[in-house]
Amino acid sequence: MSDERDDLIYDWNGPGAEAGGGVQFDDETLRDGLQSPSVTDPPLDAKVRLVHLMDELGIQTADVGLPGAGARAREHISALVNEMADLSITPNVACRTLVSDIEPVVDIVASTGSPVEVCAFIGSSPIRQVAEAWDFEHMLQLSREAIEFCTREGLSSMFVTEDTTRAHPEQVRALYTTAIEAGASRICVCDTCGHSTPEGTRAVVSFVKGVVEELGADVGIDWHGHRDRGLGLINTLAALEAGATRLHATALGVGERTGNTEMDLLLVNLRLMGVIDNDLSRLGEYCRVASDAVGTPFPSNYPVFGADAFETGTGVHASAVIKALRRGDTWLANRVYSGVPPDLFGLEQRIQVGPMSGRSNVTWYLERRGREADEAAVERVLELAKRTPRLLTEQEILTAAEG
Repeated sequence: MSDERDDLIYDWNGPGAEAGGGVQFDDETLRDGLQSPSVTDPPLDAKVRLVHLMDELGIQTADVGLPGAGARAREHISALVNEMADLSITPNVACRTLVSDIEPVVDIVASTGSPVEVCAFIGSSPIRQVAEAWDFEHMLQLSREAIEFCTREGLSSMFVTEDTTRAHPEQVRALYTTAIEAGASRICVCDTCGHSTPEGTRAVVSFVKGVVEELGADVGIDWHGHRDRGLGLINTLAALEAGATRLHATALGVGERTGNTEMDLLLVNLRLMGVIDNDLSRLGEYCRVASDAVGTPFPSNYPVFGADAFETGTGVHASAVIKALRRGDTWLANRVYSGVPPDLFGLEQRIQVGPMSGRSNVTWYLERRGREADEAAVERVLELAKRTPRLLTEQEILTAAEG
């Protein structure tokens, strides 16, 4: 049966991106995601629930906050670090490349008894240097001191260059070389302003990978992207192809300005590409919990998890789905008019009735609700549907059917 089904869909996409050693994910919802102007910082219990869902989805690490943001942030970070001690997912935190920013992490590790990765960041582009009146040699010094402090204190560190995608190659080389020599175990390439195209993403990640190889260093390469140009997701996939081994994203793409790469859509695409085989049946719950927690509703036409994703009132489309369902072939029903099979994500096809519906829509709708779908009932519902400029509600359909 599987061989027969393989012949039903010719796939022009080809094989998925290679991810030697397995791709990892870093969830930035509870740090970078909360920098969105439209969100609210969730209560601790909502953050805990989200961390558990991240763990169930196979996400390896989560940024749980910015210790330098204040006492509430540090309180939540400590609580989440404690919560994650019994989970597979591990915590990291964002700090400027200042020892004073990193010192609280030493205290958090001491009080919780759990390791915390430090993500030490500094702006790298010339435009940022001009705006801040930074001297590049001083930037190198700060970077070295911050990472050396982490190394002395036994803290795993990732060195993050903000705005890497607009930085000069030789300065990128100098910054990463300094951090790696100081003991950083990971480095992160950032498209902080959403400037990059897929081609640019491949170029900068390939360059950084070359720097790592030249140094003979065993460090991981992260990619952190924003979607100011609407390219966050495709750039993240391009970064994976170019050699990034851990990908950053947020639930529903929440984040500063127009947001970050969407973690949910990233997981969906890598699952469909065959790069990962994570159980994503609770991915919709992750989206809903995140949406409620940060107070950001997502639109009805949001891919996969929006209300309209697997719903149709169009007669031709619905007819094909219904024919498959009547044959008892849910595999076929979930793919005949869907590029994303809903069953992989705990969802299903929904047939509605509206102005573009046919008789099969109405018949199926009524039968599914245990109602008589005789000729007269179907005709009454269709007549109402054709003069209504939207999908009918359940009450409207059932009332019309009863006459």
